[in-house]
Amino acid sequence: MRRYDPQAIASYYRSRPWKVLWRAITVIWYLSSFILGLKWDEWTNQGEKQRQKRATQLQNILTNLGPTFIKVGQALSTRPDLIRKDFLDELIKLQDQLPSFDSAIAYRIIERELDKTVEELFAQITPQPVAAASLGQVYQAYLHSGEKVAVKVQRPNLKPVLTLDLFLMRWGAKAVGPWLPLNLGHDLGLIVDEFGTKLFEEVDYLNEGRNAEKFATNFSGNPTVKVPSIFWRYSSNTVLTLEWIEGYKLNDIQTMQAAGIDTHALIEVGVTTGLQQLLEFGFFHADPHPGNLFGMADGRMAYIDFGMMDQLDEATKENLVEAIVHLINKDYVELAEQFVKLGFLTPETDIWPIVPALEAVLGDILGQSVRDFNFKTITDRFSELMYEYPFRVPAKFALIIRSLVTQEGLALTMDPNFKIVDVAYPYVARRLLAGESPQLRRRLIDVLFKDGKFQWSRLENLIAIARSDTNFDIIPTAELGLRYLLSEEGAFLRRQILLALVEDDKLHTEEVRRLWNLIKEDIHPNRIFDAAWGALADFSREGAAALLPSMPTGIPFFEEK
Repeated sequence: MRRYDPQAIASYYRSRPWKVLWRAITVIWYLSSFILGLKWDEWTNQGEKQRQKRATQLQNILTNLGPTFIKVGQALSTRPDLIRKDFLDELIKLQDQLPSFDSAIAYRIIERELDKTVEELFAQITPQPVAAASLGQVYQAYLHSGEKVAVKVQRPNLKPVLTLDLFLMRWGAKAVGPWLPLNLGHDLGLIVDEFGTKLFEEVDYLNEGRNAEKFATNFSGNPTVKVPSIFWRYSSNTVLTLEWIEGYKLNDIQTMQAAGIDTHALIEVGVTTGLQQLLEFGFFHADPHPGNLFGMADGRMAYIDFGMMDQLDEATKENLVEAIVHLINKDYVELAEQFVKLGFLTPETDIWPIVPALEAVLGDILGQSVRDFNFKTITDRFSELMYEYPFRVPAKFALIIRSLVTQEGLALTMDPNFKIVDVAYPYVARRLLAGESPQLRRRLIDVLFKDGKFQWSRLENLIAIARSDTNFDIIPTAELGLRYLLSEEGAFLRRQILLALVEDDKLHTEEVRRLWNLIKEDIHPNRIFDAAWGALADFSREGAAALLPSMPTGIPFFEEK
């Protein structure tokens, strides 16, 4: 089976109930023994004394239960805000310190898949794997042409284990879902199916190679991101050969700092590239744990595993941006309607009882506590709503949420005092102000106007936030803005800004002063002239004349001569 097919899997295991029963007993035995151990420690007041023992026990249990449960442990290993440190230290070992399988078996897989002997393929290869993860293990090797490479070999007989666990998880989701409050259990089966689909894609190494090349293309202009090259002649569905990356795991803070690497800058790279993946490219890494990300000596961040990826369509990206805009504007009616579009609420849901709850729960998320904003805050507050209102998590968003909280957890591991808003806000502000696409320009209009009136305070806040990023230069953004204002698409915004400045054919001196104060602090008048000239240079005299009728009448400067 090359692709995940829940019906085919269910049909197979229905006729083999003994396999299902034995696996279910095994899983229940392991997990119940751990839970009973924790309770016993609590009853006998031995909790503190047994903490390390229980942490090691959990790591061993997940390892023994296999790849599916190891994936759960890997996700938890990036959440220092959820998991206590002793457990975290053990779960981190699940990223690439798992038991390996026999190298003789790995070599046979390589030779079978690539139809050559190991000696013919590689000038040198390590006798033992340098890392072992949930789905495979990695060898360091040299090609006969001299390139240093990583050879990734998949564990044997992997799919039978995955399919059985997915069958049990799907059955459990359907059995438990109806007993959960309101819609907490809604679509749990679909979430398992989404996970299964991505897991099957992850065990197809040719698909991973294609993902790596697509990811590299997206970030080809970003000097802070490194993606290893794929050697297709030495790759198959179960063997992947790629460029060797010299670097440090992102949770190895002391080693990176000793090597002179700016860890805070790496965090910024991680957060910014994560936002780019979701809001620009729509193609995102769904498993960004420290075993898949490395800091390099030159300050770049290297991504090395592209098995679990997902793609967002344009409509979903636009809906996400619109939801953010409504949250910023505190337009809770529109936010509730956006949740319907995104699938968090069903179309028949009466949103009016939900609107006050959204305002109560999210009202201060961008207020005085803005620096305390994080994705955990959002998920915690939404968990409150999900107990009282019919919210649900669409299957498509399960991976998005996992990606976001994993990246945030990784940042918190590197710096417990890290505030994601310090990086995310300037990025979003720059994106809105620059308006590279028609969609973003429309979103900027939504931000700057409310009830038909121009919101100066919002423009001031956006520019102030964007300025907090030292790499942000307002002049290129101003030039893009002028180009947009002079275009046909910018006619509405042009009218609205002028109407905001003009009342009864008179300019408001205070409004002009506010506009000038936005830009005068760090922009020389000559730079303003240059930006305006650059924008106007793209338009012919005839094109400029065609724009004049859309301007308000009664202003001598705009009267056609």
